[in-house]
Amino acid sequence: MPRPLRVAIVGAGPAGIYAADALLKSEVAAEPGVSIDLFERMPAPFGLIRYGVAPDHPRIKGIITALHQVLDKPQIRLFGNVDYPSDISLDDLRAFYDAVIFSTGATADRELSIPGVELDGSYGAADFVSWYDGHPDVPRTWPLEAEKVAVLGVGNVALDVARVLAKTADELLPTEIPPNVYEGLKANKALEVHVFGRRGPAQAKFSPMELRELDHSPTIEVIVDPEDIDYDEGSIETRRGNKQADMVAKTLENWAIRDVGDRPHKLFLHFFESPTEILGEDGKVVGLRTERTALDGTGNVKGTGEFKDWDVTAVYRAVGYLSDKLPKLPWDLESGTVPDEGGRVIQESGEHLQSTYVTGWIRRGPVGLIGHTKGDANETVSNLLADFAGGRLHTPTAPAPEAVEAFLAEREVRFTTWDGWYRLDAAEKALGEPQGRERVKLVEREDMLRESGA
Repeated sequence: MPRPLRVAIVGAGPAGIYAADALLKSEVAAEPGVSIDLFERMPAPFGLIRYGVAPDHPRIKGIITALHQVLDKPQIRLFGNVDYPSDISLDDLRAFYDAVIFSTGATADRELSIPGVELDGSYGAADFVSWYDGHPDVPRTWPLEAEKVAVLGVGNVALDVARVLAKTADELLPTEIPPNVYEGLKANKALEVHVFGRRGPAQAKFSPMELRELDHSPTIEVIVDPEDIDYDEGSIETRRGNKQADMVAKTLENWAIRDVGDRPHKLFLHFFESPTEILGEDGKVVGLRTERTALDGTGNVKGTGEFKDWDVTAVYRAVGYLSDKLPKLPWDLESGTVPDEGGRVIQESGEHLQSTYVTGWIRRGPVGLIGHTKGDANETVSNLLADFAGGRLHTPTAPAPEAVEAFLAEREVRFTTWDGWYRLDAAEKALGEPQGRERVKLVEREDMLRESGA
């Protein structure tokens, strides 16, 4: 009787779990069957949803319910707290599996090449997100001394950062934020948050719902300058062809024409301001210089030569994420992705790196919403299965499922399991119960491992 197809998925965030789901729904799952192991460097699964989504977004975190149903399937095992490549390498994985899918996502900040980025008070948004999401590998404190703050970028991460900076700690207390984050936010001195985009309202990358949520806080006054509401022919075309862009523009228009209210925290959304320098004195941020831009007819902008200095003492760069380079795989430095064709990893020679695949942000870069990785996963898995049917996968030397556990035990790797996640989940919910909260997130890796039974 033929053994099941053995597949390793490196990265147990949405992209990896969607790939596992696609495998389980395939004809191969029925005969000869599939056996899937997910490897995750964090002790807990769910990747970006646990460590990249703002805590006041329970709707997005609801995606976890659907992912849970996939991981509950008996054909899937989770190996958490296992790092690629230090705990298990590509050669190791090849010994145990017919195929390997990498879905490791993106956690670092994309560089912004302007003077002053190295100053004290200049921060990458990804680092701040990791802090408020209770990531175990970042410091437990965050400096929140600035009364006036700039956020560079007009995507959903910029909105998350601006909203968390502008809200009060007590507004965020009903969420799952850990005690160190609550204490840090209680000390936050920010009264003004300025979000800057170099193009116009029609080019903003916010999703309409995330944008409107800014205005729901009783402590945040959202302000848009009427002079920033401007469209050229390219912008009008964008609005006609993109319902979301049109909804965003309408929301911004409505905010621009209303009277400014008296909520204590002011959140300004600035358009047509291109950051050119973070200003510093004695090594610390004392301001931001921007150049006014103007539309060029196509929806793009050009500089006007008119500069303005903004009185801020902290700057958060939310200009995009960048994936970490994966050893043993080819790499496109500019895009921060693994070169591929249909999810098949492509070497410099142009040939497919046998039995090796990518999906999600490591494949196409950190763009789009979480659900968009489903299409990636389906295409990647479809090509993996085509290679299996065509006899193009390599043959592992130790395909028995217990061989992986023996290998990790021999390496003395403390790994968590799917059962362990249920234990950790219960522990976090128990922490929240006395305060009437759904959960309180555990931060220390050692605490997570202990509660998981690792």
